[in-house]
Amino acid sequence: MSNLLDRRVLFVGGKGGVGKTTIAACLALIAADRGRRCLLVSTDPAHSLSDIFEKTIAGSKTEIVPGVWGLEIDPDTVTDEHLETLKYNMRSLVKPSLYSQIDQQINLARQAPGMLESAMLERLSELMVESRNGYDHVIFDTAPTGHTLRLLSLPEIMTAWTDGLLKRQKRFAEQGDVLNRFQANPETKESYHQPQNSPLNEQRNRRIRSILLKRTRKFRRARRILLDGQQSAFILVLNPEKLPIVESQKAFEALQRIGIEVQMMIVNRVLPECADGAFLSKRRQQEALHLTEIDNRFIKLKRCRIPLLPRDVCGLDSLTTIQQQLETIV
Repeated sequence: MSNLLDRRVLFVGGKGGVGKTTIAACLALIAADRGRRCLLVSTDPAHSLSDIFEKTIAGSKTEIVPGVWGLEIDPDTVTDEHLETLKYNMRSLVKPSLYSQIDQQINLARQAPGMLESAMLERLSELMVESRNGYDHVIFDTAPTGHTLRLLSLPEIMTAWTDGLLKRQKRFAEQGDVLNRFQANPETKESYHQPQNSPLNEQRNRRIRSILLKRTRKFRRARRILLDGQQSAFILVLNPEKLPIVESQKAFEALQRIGIEVQMMIVNRVLPECADGAFLSKRRQQEALHLTEIDNRFIKLKRCRIPLLPRDVCGLDSLTTIQQQLETIV
């Protein structure tokens, strides 16, 4: 984790329940202690930031402690806002008589596959780019691994999709001109249809291009940040147990495939040396095997072990204990 906080954007991910929120919160506190301004963002639908800090954090940026602001992104709210933007953009392209049809079609699209991910990606892209004006760091406490991988792979997909739409929009405009010439009235030499180069169509085409270009630029900026190891880093969190190890291996390989480097692995809730008794002795033997497997599987990754605490991690006092351990290696 050396120089980890030199990066502006950090993603903390892993299997559900391994302690991602705890690690993300502690990293934010470390940054604040170093005089940085940090935005801590939860993208997990089952938010835990409010619980772990024992403070209400919702859909607006809320100061948790000096230097740390929290934000819990609600997927339903983000999707609704995304759809309202789509409606506004579409209404600017058609006659008022078609507004009700647009609303109906976009409302139906709410349940379409990928709609939630697309809306979340737009919000994350905005936070990655816009937050540089007000914060030194943005730390994302992400949803469980599968959701996060789909989200992080979307910039490339969405950029290609919007690029394709721009090319098709240009081609359709050119084909419309040709079609109008073929369908011109032979007696009057006038087109039956409104020419593509009419002021109304030109205005509409410019509007479509503007919408698509804005979307493309947003996704490209997000993709550049994600793939730039000087700006961003991904941290995998796991417990010394079989299922988290297997899922972390899959996540590591998937992130490599889409070009995102995993900067650090944090093995959380390792049994402390002082734990004793026959039961704990057996657990420690099994845990030792898992820890060895982690070391062997992820030999090229820097790794950090955080011991299991004797109580739940809840409130600033318990976070301080883990923060102090991370402090020595950040």
